[in-house]
Amino acid sequence: MTDYADPDWLRGRIRDVLEFYYPTCIDERHGGFVAQLDAETGAVYDPDAKHLVATARFTRNFALAADRFGEARWAEAAERGVRFLHEQFRDADRGGYHWLLEGTTPVDSRRVCYGHAFVVLAYARASEAGIPNAAEYLAEAWALLDDRFYDPDRGLYRSSYDADWTAADAYRGQNANMHACEAALAAAEATGERQYGDRAATVAKRLCVDLADDGRIWEHYDADWRPDYDYNRDEPAHQFRPWGYQPGHHAEWAKLLVALDDHVDADWPATRARELFETALTGWDEGRGGFYYTLDRDGDPVVEDKYGWEVAEAIGAAAALSDLTGEDRYREWYDRLWAYATAHLVAPAGNWYERVDAANEPYPTGDGPAVEPGYHPIGACEEAFWRLCE
Repeated sequence: MTDYADPDWLRGRIRDVLEFYYPTCIDERHGGFVAQLDAETGAVYDPDAKHLVATARFTRNFALAADRFGEARWAEAAERGVRFLHEQFRDADRGGYHWLLEGTTPVDSRRVCYGHAFVVLAYARASEAGIPNAAEYLAEAWALLDDRFYDPDRGLYRSSYDADWTAADAYRGQNANMHACEAALAAAEATGERQYGDRAATVAKRLCVDLADDGRIWEHYDADWRPDYDYNRDEPAHQFRPWGYQPGHHAEWAKLLVALDDHVDADWPATRARELFETALTGWDEGRGGFYYTLDRDGDPVVEDKYGWEVAEAIGAAAALSDLTGEDRYREWYDRLWAYATAHLVAPAGNWYERVDAANEPYPTGDGPAVEPGYHPIGACEEAFWRLCE
């Protein structure tokens, strides 16, 4: 029987994901990385598209690998990512980071909070790994996020602006704020500065306590932070903003709240972490395994596909809650989630499929810019190391 908390086994899973992408992902023509690899064959299907989120996630992955394995190739890849973010994605004239490049040419310059949060996180992890300039860039990126996106009257972040920062989208989303909280926690760990933990606590309490919808977290809001229950109702499988409750985000918040528990002198993060994990489990498919992508307001499945990131976040949450509480049920869920992942989500080369259908059959790789270069499975393994092995 596999010991999913064995350090060597976890190291092997991290290496499998890293080596599926590396060195194919290194873009020698433009700099940065290529994320568009076919999940089955590893062949590049689009050598030019570069998404801000994918670049930040690659950078974080390689920074963690540099720390975990101490190999020069991973530090060099992380340095490449830091340099490309700062020199190509950053708009030195108008401030902020482009959303999408083609090679090194901006093709979508919206200023998106979700993407900027991942930039902060990438610089934070790179700073921890000792990557040159990362600490300086972290401070700059945080100041930008704080100045442009944060609304101190609401204690939450706006979602997006146009390229010139002249008009803010009226939409507000919990997802961008969740990742801003994640970024703040990473910055707190990298710097030891209290401001980051305080901000993470403010955002988390607003969404997980103050705005909780019968204990659950709704995804979409208007400019006054009133729930918008019609937003994207006609696009239930939207890549970033699907309609409905997402079990995966409840698990992800559970993981983040356990981390936040180390930064605040209060009981609510640990209490809500446990509650949100239970809420996530209402989206588990008891017959076939995996989390439904979305649920309606009655708790019934809307999109029955299962996404790898949801299971990876739940693995991390189960490990964190096992460490926090010492309760066997969380370790049992940790094992159950890994068993499902290895049976249905891990591709032959060791990478993870982005999604499978309701019967756990993988979908073919899509043709758009990729944003998930193994970020979530590597994160699941790192959380397990921290909580169960170290």
